[in-house]
Amino acid sequence: MQLIGGLDRLLIAQLLGAYDLELRLIAEGESIPGSFWGDSEAGLRGSVLYARLDTPLHSVLHEAAHFICMTPERRSGLDTDAGGDALEECGVCYVQILLAEVLPQAGRARAVADMDAWGYSFREGSTSAWLAGDAADARAWLIAKGVLTDEGELSGELRV
Repeated sequence: MQLIGGLDRLLIAQLLGAYDLELRLIAEGESIPGSFWGDSEAGLRGSVLYARLDTPLHSVLHEAAHFICMTPERRSGLDTDAGGDALEECGVCYVQILLAEVLPQAGRARAVADMDAWGYSFREGSTSAWLAGDAADARAWLIAKGVLTDEGELSGELRV
């Protein structure tokens, strides 16, 4: 599992900052505010994403993708539970992978492997199989919401 402690956190912070999201590091052993899963998993409160050095990158990117994909109304009251429906959750997973591709020390293959290792589950049985098949509805949803361009690339915009 790729942890943010071994990565360029400035690059991660810059990536999140492009979406008006602040990365705030918490001291080792401290509880992570806004963490839905607890332990070392990232947390969200408002426009702040909390993590420790032992937080997995996939968790940081997943929570960031929730922030990007949620409605402005939900974003304004965000505290721990990002909510959303099943299609939005698929969109979040899709964006998470695209965000990993932006980071030189991460990339798609590593993101997919870490998602599988953590236990993300898709009908097809693996993240790679989902991307090759059933993810088309998530991609279309993200394009419709303005998160992706018509070419399927990150637009750099939050869902409106």
